[in-house]
Amino acid sequence: MRLKKIKLAGFKSFVDPTSIPFPGDMTAIVGPNGCGKSNVIDAVRWVLGESSAKNLRGDAMTDVIFNGSSARKAVGQCSVELVFDNSSGRITGEYAKYNELSIKRVVTRDAVSTYYLNASKCRRRDVTDLFLGTGLGPRSYAIIEQGMISRLIESKPQELRVFIEEAAGISKYKERRRETENRIRHTQDNLERLEDVRSELGRQLDKLQRQAAAARRYKTLKTQERQLKAELAAIRWLKQDDQLQKLQQQQEQVKNDIEALTAKQRGDEAGIEKYRVAAQENKLALDTLQQSLFTVSAAISRLEQSAQHNQQRRQQIQQELSALEAQLARLDETQSQLAI
Repeated sequence: MRLKKIKLAGFKSFVDPTSIPFPGDMTAIVGPNGCGKSNVIDAVRWVLGESSAKNLRGDAMTDVIFNGSSARKAVGQCSVELVFDNSSGRITGEYAKYNELSIKRVVTRDAVSTYYLNASKCRRRDVTDLFLGTGLGPRSYAIIEQGMISRLIESKPQELRVFIEEAAGISKYKERRRETENRIRHTQDNLERLEDVRSELGRQLDKLQRQAAAARRYKTLKTQERQLKAELAAIRWLKQDDQLQKLQQQQEQVKNDIEALTAKQRGDEAGIEKYRVAAQENKLALDTLQQSLFTVSAAISRLEQSAQHNQQRRQQIQQELSALEAQLARLDETQSQLAI
């Protein structure tokens, strides 16, 4: 397996899309300090799953994105793609049939990383598992940078063992063994928890059986309750139906009575109209009689006043007559005296 090409875009100093080919088994990248040689190694480590920003000479994972300069503005994401030649069949598994393998990683300003294998989205673990035992990885011996030889020589036995196991191709099996042991340990923990649950369920079994019996009895009683309620509702319905029929009969009777009273009312209204006309005629006759009475009363009043006046005149005449008789008597007495 051989690295054929690296495609960078927005990664550190490679702001523009850049493609670096590796045409042979040995390729050298030379240039002055600060030209970006170490950024190429960082790009390879980054794509292979490096998760430590410190190992990429940064403080955060988003530091690999071009932050801008006096002449260029910052970009929103960066991507690096590695193209491998797998004509030798070094990579096994589902990708063994491919003569060329592409691995790509994209990160945004939100620190969201996305991995792709042959343009198909995948997990970081899929990338690391693919290169287990091949000597290639984010911190493997296959990536030799400045100071790497001295670190290998001065490394402790335990650290050197990691490189030797990777070169021998057994790191893949150790990783599988570690994952298997973790799964076994998790399974044992689950079995212990399951045993605790089984014991707890065993203690609650009698209680649950009593509850189940109570639930069955409740279900039976509930069925009987529904049946009795249905029978009671039927009895009430029959009773209400009889009462309804009686009320309907009473309603018919009241309706007939109302119709009879309505007919009688119409007849009474005709008689009332007749009496109303007679009353109107009697009222006219009464008005005529009252007018005649007023006339007669006025005449009687005049006659009474006249009679009273005549009575007064008669008394006056009688008084005058009495006075004349008294005067005549005095004259006769005077005449008798004169005759003597």
